[in-house]
Amino acid sequence: MTETVAGTGRHGSAQVDAVIVGSGPNGLAAALVLASAGLTVQVYEAAATIGGGTRTEEVTLPGFRHDVCSAVHPMALASPFFRAFDLAAHGVRLRQPEIAYAHPLDGGRAALAWRDLDRTAAGLGRDGPSWRSLLGPLVRRWQGVVGTALSDLRAVPPDPAAALLLGLRTLEQGTPAAAVRFRDEAAAALFAGVAAHAIAPPRRLAPAGAGLLLATLGHAVGWPVPEGGSATITDAMAARLRRLGGQVITGTRIDDLADLPAARAVLLDVAPAGLLTIAGDRLPTGYARQLRSFRYGGAACKVDFALAGPVPWTVPECGLAGTLHLVGSATEARAAETAVAAGRHAERPYVLAVQPGVVDAGRAPAGRHTLSTYAHVPNGSVRDVSDQVAAQVERFAPGFRDLILARHVVTAAQASDQNANYVGGDISGGAVNPWQLAMRPVPRWDPYRTPLPGVYLCSSSTPPGPGVHGMAGLHAAHRALRHRFGVHTDPLELLRAATTTP
Repeated sequence: MTETVAGTGRHGSAQVDAVIVGSGPNGLAAALVLASAGLTVQVYEAAATIGGGTRTEEVTLPGFRHDVCSAVHPMALASPFFRAFDLAAHGVRLRQPEIAYAHPLDGGRAALAWRDLDRTAAGLGRDGPSWRSLLGPLVRRWQGVVGTALSDLRAVPPDPAAALLLGLRTLEQGTPAAAVRFRDEAAAALFAGVAAHAIAPPRRLAPAGAGLLLATLGHAVGWPVPEGGSATITDAMAARLRRLGGQVITGTRIDDLADLPAARAVLLDVAPAGLLTIAGDRLPTGYARQLRSFRYGGAACKVDFALAGPVPWTVPECGLAGTLHLVGSATEARAAETAVAAGRHAERPYVLAVQPGVVDAGRAPAGRHTLSTYAHVPNGSVRDVSDQVAAQVERFAPGFRDLILARHVVTAAQASDQNANYVGGDISGGAVNPWQLAMRPVPRWDPYRTPLPGVYLCSSSTPPGPGVHGMAGLHAAHRALRHRFGVHTDPLELLRAATTTP
């Protein structure tokens, strides 16, 4: 029989099969996979509520519900984990804005990414054919693209042709060759805006790959907003876990492995810094040194607004978009992200804005609206940039400031108080570059398995990286099932069978 992982049981003495630390999407995904295999599972969460980056709270005024981090969820429809789990069957309603994302430009113009690829191309003038040729082949093979991007980056791609398409287009958009693709400002800005989600200069390989994935999903499955807030996703996951016999224990911070009950496997949905804290001196010196050298990336200052009415965008169609990228031209986007990468604040920062009220009126009292925004800032920034954020919105929506009823700011430096995984305000779990995407958190063939027997890492600091997709949890749980319990069944089959029954 496999030995148990050492623990004094300060937070529980009964032995269980597996313990998860952290109730974000990856932690709950790992718990669901293990529980689907018939194992006894306990999840520990430091905060009073579950969800990590998918929590929804009234942070401005009563009745105004804001997503504290993630707000728009293409991966909820595209991720292999969520396709097997089937959020709709668990009561989660994903509402589709007519426009996935919009990119306003000065002079009363905007580039619009409609769900329909042809309609988007038609709005981009002479760059329309180039947009269609860039994304069309990826849209047609979107499941293969997702299978490649959300893999453990160790296995043969499930669709080699899709992987090749994605790789070639990443090489184009992540190098100076990108300048050849688009001739006008609108299309170039539209792609730069989505690539900058990586909090890195758009014309680099990792942001280009992220942008291609997200842009592909915008046309393939959309960028939906969960009715009632992002918390409904992890609430549904936790509810199903409990039905499978699992436990979720909130308000319990784990600072040492010894705090946990004895278990045959421990999966940690934590950043490398958290692993160093929890595992302490138990880790081999070399491995601990590699964890300490892990690089955290650019950060986000979160600003939530309670509004007296909808944002008065100069371009009316922007009022149909769930997500907007507020930074101006592609040149401005590159300059803003380059400044952040160099540790400087951009005078006009990249602002990602989400207006859930376009499809979910229940997020605010009747006639009122919420606007959730991020501004990209250097890691560890203590600066409140809410005035710069408001200026960027006002730039494309004159009169916006007059609608503000209240605002709530979380600086990058404060972000880790809400979620310890956001080191210095890095919401991506580590710098987004090719090496750290493939080799996060350390260069190992099995990035989830730590040198401690039975202890695994399952956070976004492991492949495939950031996003609400649950795949890091699934990959780590798959390893734990094989190594610790001798279970070799496909984890997606286990999950599908266990979560589709009444």
